[in-house]
Amino acid sequence: MKTTRGMRLHIGFFGKRNAGKSTIINDITGQEISIVSNTKGTTTDINIKSMELLPVGPVTLIDTAGLDDVGELGALRIEKTMKALDMSDVIVYVLDNEPLEKEEKEFILSNKDELILGIINKTDLGLPKKDDFEFLEKYCKKIIYRGENFTKEFKIALSEILPDDFFNQGVLISDLVNKNDNVILVIPIDKEAPRGRIILPQVNTIRELLDNNSIATVCNQNTLKQVLDNLKYPPKLVVTDSQAFFEVNSIVPNDIPLTSFSILFAKYKGDLKEFYKGSLQLDNLNENDIVLIAESCSHHPVEDDIGRVKIPNLIKKYTKKDIKFEYYSGHDFPKNLEKYALIVHCGACMTNRKEVLNRINFAKENNTPITNYGIAIAKCLGILDRAIKPVL
Repeated sequence: MKTTRGMRLHIGFFGKRNAGKSTIINDITGQEISIVSNTKGTTTDINIKSMELLPVGPVTLIDTAGLDDVGELGALRIEKTMKALDMSDVIVYVLDNEPLEKEEKEFILSNKDELILGIINKTDLGLPKKDDFEFLEKYCKKIIYRGENFTKEFKIALSEILPDDFFNQGVLISDLVNKNDNVILVIPIDKEAPRGRIILPQVNTIRELLDNNSIATVCNQNTLKQVLDNLKYPPKLVVTDSQAFFEVNSIVPNDIPLTSFSILFAKYKGDLKEFYKGSLQLDNLNENDIVLIAESCSHHPVEDDIGRVKIPNLIKKYTKKDIKFEYYSGHDFPKNLEKYALIVHCGACMTNRKEVLNRINFAKENNTPITNYGIAIAKCLGILDRAIKPVL
């Protein structure tokens, strides 16, 4: 139940207004997560609920506004619904006994290559027309009816349509080390470190090393040299927070592999090769170019914030040019990327892989280079080849 949202299967519920999306989510969760009403357009914003859904595991359910919403506000709500689509690993399409409308068919057709589970609701009022059912059958991986045992049938259907890689997802670090290997994790304690705890990428890495029966030796940059001197054998790998890259690189001997938490997440959540390729754009930036800093979580920037202060300063120092910066956080992402010479994305510890890959693909479609925090920092510090070698 404590699994973070970025590591959960995201299930988005879509359909017309009043099709019953909110009712179905309430059925699945056994709670009144979403307001239910016979009035069309009751759901006016995205509602998100994280839960454990066995046998699938930790999931995030996303309730959305109707695809047929109307008016100026309706258009904004549909826009938010489309953003939910970008982060949905599974699309659940809910329909009632009314005929499929044009926008519904267009929605399903445009996502026919995705995992679509069709749910037929309000069967007491009648069933879909034969043509509509055949259309759904053609483009949905599976169709179920909402009835007495609906929640059980939903879980079974979901587990049946999910490919193996949803149950055996990629790994963060355990593919790089073996059982009993010692890995040094360098975790600076600075203004961005929450009091009394460490940040998510570091927690995820420690947990995976423990699950792998590897040895996690944790220190900060001030005690790193002493830790290395005290070890009988060199560590298999050193992983550092990107902010301490320069200092850690000077301490760790060249024959010991070195990388960062952010680069591990570039491999785990995104496309490492595309991020590496995007970092090369740092050599081609021109005066007054605009760089987009994309943060996957909303937070209050601290005085020496990595995305708002440190990375912009590093890029300016590296390029020796007056580069401009813009910032987007959370699930917000610009529709138009033409004005950006480069996108620098965060490690995405709070975002699922589907959303990160969609952003990468969107950037590629717009011919806009994209990289991530750790790779950009290593590039600016002149240590990218060393930092990326252990994960390639």
